Amino acid sequence: MKKKVDNLDVNVYLTRELMGDAVAKDVKIAIDQLLETKDTVNVIFAAAPSQRDLYKSLLAQDIPWEKVNAMHMDEYVGIRVDESQSFRNYLKTNLFDFIPLRSIAYIQGECEDVADECKRYTSILESNAPDIVCMGIGENTHIAFNDPPLAKFDDIEMVKVVALDLICRQQQVNDGCFSILEKVPTHALTLTIPVLLSAEYIFCVVPGKTKDQAVYQTLYEKIDELYPSTILRNHPQAKLYLDTESSRLLES
Repeated sequence: MKKKVDNLDVNVYLTRELMGDAVAKDVKIAIDQLLETKDTVNVIFAAAPSQRDLYKSLLAQDIPWEKVNAMHMDEYVGIRVDESQSFRNYLKTNLFDFIPLRSIAYIQGECEDVADECKRYTSILESNAPDIVCMGIGENTHIAFNDPPLAKFDDIEMVKVVALDLICRQQQVNDGCFSILEKVPTHALTLTIPVLLSAEYIFCVVPGKTKDQAVYQTLYEKIDELYPSTILRNHPQAKLYLDTESSRLLES
């Protein structure tokens, strides 16, 4: 099934594998198109189990990774890169270690001063404006770690520290990243919504039955900061990729 809600292209696939293959092909096309006028491409990657099929399929694509600068969008405060729950660890072990990227810029969750880390990563983003964002949507409709009701469509910051809401933290347990809620960190460093929306292309990958309500809200609620992912409907080149489970509440 394909449909359009405002500006947002919505694509539904029978399986997660078919979904992943479709997204990966579209990412390759976007990178190739950008390289027609640019020497390098800047890509922001999300780190979550929902992105697994995309990253597996990307490894099978003939992409000139040596011309790609990679960044990621969030990290828990206080977590080390060698911990299994680290988003840096996820990206390394599922994608980055297998492709010859031009550069990789990580948010340092274990930094001593989070304000300094926000400034450091803001400087990286200012020098490497995002061209492509590969992302997901949280069970509470967050994008990156911009949780409702504190998400801001007009945020003046590029990178900031946020307190994670209960639904967001429980999702990390639901995803199998943490065994119990008490072990999930309470704060994270995140890119803000204007940074994500500044990219020319957004590829949003949202499979799984636990995301069906968030998908419905993304497409049918009023565009509002109470549902951060609704802002994707305003982007001129955003695509949403779903499987049969995450799309089961949608109108045909």
